[in-house]
Amino acid sequence: MISIKTPEEIEKIRRACRIAAETLANIEKYIKPGVTTKEIDRIGEQFILKAGAKPAFKGYRGYQFATCISVNYEVVHGIPSDKRALAEGDLVGVDIGAVFDDYYGDMARTYGVGKINKSAERLLKCGKDALKSAIANTRAGAYLGDVSYAIESQAKKCGYSVVRDLFGHGVGRNLHEDPLIPNFGNRGEGVELKSGMVLAIEPMINAGGSEVITMDDGWTVITSDHSLSAHFEDTVVVTERGAEILTCLKKM
Repeated sequence: MISIKTPEEIEKIRRACRIAAETLANIEKYIKPGVTTKEIDRIGEQFILKAGAKPAFKGYRGYQFATCISVNYEVVHGIPSDKRALAEGDLVGVDIGAVFDDYYGDMARTYGVGKINKSAERLLKCGKDALKSAIANTRAGAYLGDVSYAIESQAKKCGYSVVRDLFGHGVGRNLHEDPLIPNFGNRGEGVELKSGMVLAIEPMINAGGSEVITMDDGWTVITSDHSLSAHFEDTVVVTERGAEILTCLKKM
């Protein structure tokens, strides 16, 4: 069952989302060659705690870190490591969540490390545009399929594929709530969106095929063909006028 959040609940989610967004903006300054993914995780966790919140991911199903950091052909859920240093030209996705007053905020961005090549730049732009298009199609009276279709059509327009085995989701008192939000679908199908629904919309765009594999660590999801992947996510609240982005401090 999809919960409709009260104005009071939305304000709490907004605060959690604000902390997540501020944390990610701070992390972005450290996305440089030579920095380890474990160091990025440490920076993120310290920022969240200093803001008076808790890392949403730490302890979730036994996960031990504040962030998920996925590099190049890692799609999502990459585990931070002091043995993994970023290199010039890498793509690195940072997924982060914060809990404030028992409510969650969730977001992700993918960055280029130093100077990246044109094909990587094109993939990042497509991922950003897919998220923007999905949000533009999110409003009361629209359908979940409209949101999913917007993501898939943008990926296809770029000549890319979407991950079909992983989904966006509702968010609120729990990190993952109904509904699941596929990155593929048809207009006019699925759940009708209503004011007060809070959704974490997260396109996962692959430069190659859509197939993915979960590694032996039980977390890291990679592209089967080792093609590059980009992951972008915002938490939004559905309104009659459209979607209000709760996690975006600035333009992507």
